[in-house]
Amino acid sequence: MSLKINGFDVELVDANPPGSEQSGPYSGFNPSKTILHKGHKRPGRDDVAAFQSDVVWERDFAVPMRDGVKLRADIFRPTTEEKVPAILFWSPYGKDNNGVHGLHLQPGRFGVPFDRTSTYEKFEGLDPAEWVAKGYAIVNFDLRGAWDSEGIIPWVGAQDGQDGYDAIEYIAQLDWCSGKVATAGNSWLGIAQWFIAAEQPPHLVAIAPWEGAQDFYRDTLARGGIGYPYDLMWGMLQDTMVGRGKAEAVIKMLQRYPFYNEYWEDKRAKVERINVPAYVLASYSSSLHTSGSIAGFNEISSKEKWLRIHPTQEWYDLYSEYGTNDLQKFFDHYLKGAANGWEKTPIIRFSVLPFDSSEPAENIETTKYPVPQTKQTKFYITGNGKLSSTPSSSPATESYQSDIIPQGLDNDPEELVFSTKFEKPTWLVGYSKAVLYLSADEADDLDIFVQLRKLTKSGKKTLQLNVPAHSLIPPVKDASEVSDSCFLKYYGPNGSLRASHAVTKIDSTKNDSWPIYKHDRQEKIEPGKVVGLEIPIWPAGMAFDAGESLAIKISGHYMSPLEVDGLNGKTRTENKGRHNLHYGGEQESYIQVPLATPFGQ
Repeated sequence: MSLKINGFDVELVDANPPGSEQSGPYSGFNPSKTILHKGHKRPGRDDVAAFQSDVVWERDFAVPMRDGVKLRADIFRPTTEEKVPAILFWSPYGKDNNGVHGLHLQPGRFGVPFDRTSTYEKFEGLDPAEWVAKGYAIVNFDLRGAWDSEGIIPWVGAQDGQDGYDAIEYIAQLDWCSGKVATAGNSWLGIAQWFIAAEQPPHLVAIAPWEGAQDFYRDTLARGGIGYPYDLMWGMLQDTMVGRGKAEAVIKMLQRYPFYNEYWEDKRAKVERINVPAYVLASYSSSLHTSGSIAGFNEISSKEKWLRIHPTQEWYDLYSEYGTNDLQKFFDHYLKGAANGWEKTPIIRFSVLPFDSSEPAENIETTKYPVPQTKQTKFYITGNGKLSSTPSSSPATESYQSDIIPQGLDNDPEELVFSTKFEKPTWLVGYSKAVLYLSADEADDLDIFVQLRKLTKSGKKTLQLNVPAHSLIPPVKDASEVSDSCFLKYYGPNGSLRASHAVTKIDSTKNDSWPIYKHDRQEKIEPGKVVGLEIPIWPAGMAFDAGESLAIKISGHYMSPLEVDGLNGKTRTENKGRHNLHYGGEQESYIQVPLATPFGQ
């Protein structure tokens, strides 16, 4: 069994067989058709949601691909004779409550009560117990090679796009389908939608990629050309893939091909080819999807497209009443022709976070992203822990030990912090960057990490809970009782860059505040030589009151918790020795941030 992608031999690993201890729960391979009656609950689970209507459940339904491989799907559809549109979900995570992935991954269930879902939903997808009653068929696919689908499990790319095309066209011609198909879902299910829609299946009517990166290398796996600590979470997923054959070993491929090439190009969705209506979702709540979601919205060619940047964790939002009703309105409009006024929905709705226990401002309306009402503003590093609107004329240097292993708990040493205090209420909304002059005492390369933070009036660091403490299951008192996961705790937007990759910067006037790098080659630095670097910082929405401060933290390590508490402290480093930050005089180190007066003030 072998796999080639764009001429590259792909490293493979054995997938965990369904039913093995490593695979987690497995309900078995059982092609069949069953009626689930209104009020049905999964046997033995009185605590879950009941089906809101009678449903036909077709298990392990075989769908052929163009190369003869058969993929398996669970189809949930109304029992009526009326043809209905289908919503398709695509991932390797299993169906019918199979696998290790689910809302139980963190204490608190991300604020989603047990009785909110039926457990028949695909992880990160819509619940058939609810959505079939709304007049839709829910089609949950195990992608190629996953579980009982045939083939080799791919890690996003053209293969998913082609298979998704074939799946949509096959489902559309089934006798119960109206011929209209949409895609939906979060995270992997969102990523896959970019690739599928880019293939332009004729029966694809609309997409809802909710929080999905669209350039796997640059957006999430090797941000800034650095493979750590992001490889920890993706490596964990690589090791938990379930199937009856092999899986693409993307972490091994990153080790073999650390520079961007045609293998990684296959994992960049050609989003400019997408022309169907799209409802795109983003948030600030993870290190996985924010930049890719927003870039995907901006770059698709769809004439009818909407972006909502919400203030919470993605699954908390997915199963919220607001998110559910909003998505149904979108789908009803395009899949059923409902004249419900969806077209009047603001093109962009964004949120800003208070970094305290108060309610975030959300659904703030604008027309473009970056937000036109913001002004790119520079703050220069001037020493004594200060940022200033004017640069210092006196050259100075500060240093930090670059090669410590961070614990991700917001108390790591060897971090430089500089701040500026706002005199009036201010929003920071959009893309930022740090322009820093750096040198390494004894290394020919350096990895730089930066983070924007909000400080209280007394100078204390703040954080934002992505799920309110009182909404967790069970509720907790405050952040001290919340798991140290970036899904639940957000410190502020991060940025990173490997110095040797700076030579690959792409000249672009499209977004000066967001430097983009090809990462296709390197040019080592000389030990002791000062280099100027432009570090992109992820999009953010931060609210400051008068007397509160914006800070930048600078170090040689990642400064947020990882996705799973157990991964904190497990990362590695490729830095060596001390790094020096140079500022003042001819070496004007600064941050550039998008500021605005709060809307309505």
